[in-house]
Amino acid sequence: MSSGVAAHRDAKKLVRSPSGLRMVPEHRAFGSPFGLEEPQWVPDKECPRCMQCDAKFDFLTRKHHCRRCGKCFCDRCCSQKVPLRRMCFVDPVRQCAECALVSHREAEFYDKQLKVLLSGATFLVTFGDSEKPETMVCRLSNNQRCLILDGDGHHEIEIAHVCTVQILTEGFTPGGSTRATGMFLQYTVPGAEAATQLRLMAGEDANGSKRQAAAWLVAMHKATKLLYESRDQ
Repeated sequence: MSSGVAAHRDAKKLVRSPSGLRMVPEHRAFGSPFGLEEPQWVPDKECPRCMQCDAKFDFLTRKHHCRRCGKCFCDRCCSQKVPLRRMCFVDPVRQCAECALVSHREAEFYDKQLKVLLSGATFLVTFGDSEKPETMVCRLSNNQRCLILDGDGHHEIEIAHVCTVQILTEGFTPGGSTRATGMFLQYTVPGAEAATQLRLMAGEDANGSKRQAAAWLVAMHKATKLLYESRDQ
């Protein structure tokens, strides 16, 4: 992909919505597959009471809309301002207690796991029915739309075309949990009838590389959950 095309896809613009300022892709088609659309706010006339504690709205008890779910709450039930990166808000926005908890958990993905995915890791990669794995570096593209695999060849898999992700594990760590060792992935290719299979396995040659690969797999597992949530919206 040329630098000009890449810049076109990564271009962003600042927009103002009723919920606040958002830094969104210049072109909607190039948005992150992990993103969420802004919800429709429950109309004021349809919520005379707080949808959490049932307090009646009046001159002293004012109503507020949660920027994540769009429901109406009183100030006590919707007082937290929390980052909401999945909707591209520039600043923390008002959210109800339930949504704020979810957004706090998602912040770990953006602060930690996303950086791991962008940095990439080295795997033994097997395409389809091939019996010979290839050493490749797998990473998430900067616009979060593609998995990029580089080795002797170059491959790009659109996240939106991924239909199955299974993290492969083995053994138990001293803490009692399993250890991620690989990933089985299926994705569709435009024009092809059957899904294409891909298998990534952490190498055995270097402990540092293996640890990095395991961290990348854990981050990919979290990303998969967010991806499915976005599709179900």
